[in-house]
Amino acid sequence: MIEIQHLSKRFGNLQAVDDLNLTVLPGEVLGFLGPNGAGKSTTMKMVTGFLQPDAGRILVMGHDLAKDPIAAKACMGYLPEGAPLYPDMTPTSLLRFVAAARNIPSAQRASAIDRAIGLLELEAVRDQRIETLSKGFKRRVGLAQAILHDPDVLILDEPTDGLDPNQKEQVRDLIRSMAKGKVIILSTHILEEVEAVCSRAAILSEGRLRFNGLPSELRERSRFAGSVEVRFEGDLPTEAFDVLSSLANVALVEALAAEEGGQGWRVFPANGQPILFEVTDHVRSHRWKVRDMHVDRGRLDDVFREITRPGETANQAQQKA
Repeated sequence: MIEIQHLSKRFGNLQAVDDLNLTVLPGEVLGFLGPNGAGKSTTMKMVTGFLQPDAGRILVMGHDLAKDPIAAKACMGYLPEGAPLYPDMTPTSLLRFVAAARNIPSAQRASAIDRAIGLLELEAVRDQRIETLSKGFKRRVGLAQAILHDPDVLILDEPTDGLDPNQKEQVRDLIRSMAKGKVIILSTHILEEVEAVCSRAAILSEGRLRFNGLPSELRERSRFAGSVEVRFEGDLPTEAFDVLSSLANVALVEALAAEEGGQGWRVFPANGQPILFEVTDHVRSHRWKVRDMHVDRGRLDDVFREITRPGETANQAQQKA
């Protein structure tokens, strides 16, 4: 596993990472989230040994990064932000270089390279100079070098940055397929990626851990989670607001923005109680003409903004989490 204990890093007057504690277990894909400048990339650079922390301890598969850096780094594959590569090399020559640097036995290097190229679908460009490749292909070459030695730990900084929708889904499938038995930390600003790939989410803001839990728990913190949106055909029934507001498990009813073809209400549950069946029964009994009705799963964007609001204290964040 990866254990991060009381990790801190300061650049001048900027406290980039502030007393961070985090554990990631084998089989977990941790989505590492935060606004720009939150400390995500700084944390990843410390975990991979590229930056020296001011304080704290990092254990990688039992190896103390400060005391035994070679053993710790041998367990890891790392895709840095921007996927820096040697532009005058080809994907094949770069992977040969990485295979030698990783001490992959000579007899196994060709098969390891072919495997990585196949997984990232780089066959068509394997002998093309990297400087001539598109941003998406460069990103895939960067990911190929990270997985070349089949590491126990993968640290991926924005792995789908620059990829088209098909390529993004391909990389997400690859991460999901590799997750069993590995430790994967995936930094991203794409909230949908957390739900699509990650088993757990951690959110940083101003260098502090603000949330650590399941992606579903993150969505459930939205004020819209569990609310029922109901839109009506034609004119809004005059009694709808009073009827819906009077329901036992309803806390609040708000008007929806008028749309072509129907107006409606958003009905909020009290104490997280499911209210869809209750609302449906009353809609049917009053024979209101409904255009659309559904339960809102919650809005990750709103929750993310709330958690990462500047100036929120660590104690407030812990109370919310």
